[in-house]
Amino acid sequence: MIIALHGGGMNAGYFDGQAHPDMSLLALGARLGYTVLALDRPGYGASYGSFPRGQRLTAQAATVRAAVSAFTARHAPAAGTVLLGHSFGAKVAFAVAADSGVREVLGVDASGCGRRLAAHPGSLGRDPGPGLRQLNWGPLSLYPVETFQVSRTAMASMPEHEIGTVASWKRLSAVLLPRVRVPVRLTFAEHEAWWRHDDDAITDLTARLSAAPRIVVDRLPHAGHNISLGWTARAYHLKALAFVEECVAHARHTAPR
Repeated sequence: MIIALHGGGMNAGYFDGQAHPDMSLLALGARLGYTVLALDRPGYGASYGSFPRGQRLTAQAATVRAAVSAFTARHAPAAGTVLLGHSFGAKVAFAVAADSGVREVLGVDASGCGRRLAAHPGSLGRDPGPGLRQLNWGPLSLYPVETFQVSRTAMASMPEHEIGTVASWKRLSAVLLPRVRVPVRLTFAEHEAWWRHDDDAITDLTARLSAAPRIVVDRLPHAGHNISLGWTARAYHLKALAFVEECVAHARHTAPR
């Protein structure tokens, strides 16, 4: 089973892109036999009433962990789980996986998330403009023209507590990442502008994942930060699903006999 966690300023609709038939992770996963659950994280969608200010990272991880446990107990009690997170959702995925008590987590697939910011965190609090659009999207030619009309329903305001957590990620990641003990896949878009992804930054990031048995770093050409809404969405999603299979194989190979 795949649990998909969206980034800041989006909701679960991010993983069900409607601008082109090839965009939706939910549709592709279902066609290939996976259970894919895209959650509205705390402060988004129906959870806004309960969390109007959102939740900070560790609290979000606890909420997501409880939601996933309840869902799997009801719908897929024997299934292992791969956490697929984009941007802030990747941070939540790492925080969930860092809990050593969550044995059913088989791997983490993270996109659009590093350790060293390339943009000032204050960018999140300002009104949308050309600069913020460039950070979130990159060149607009990377997306179907219809994206910016049909994706409006997938966009949302970033909750207050979430904005406040962005600047502290470097410190938090130094604590969380070394506790991740499952395979990890990291994807950086060619036109990723929020996060540094030069060789030094990648070396720093992977070094923190010291307990992960395997780390895969992928660079996706012709893509911007919002990978799952662009022309390369299908390529990214297929690679992510292949990584799920690798995580299942790893879990089977390392399971106590």
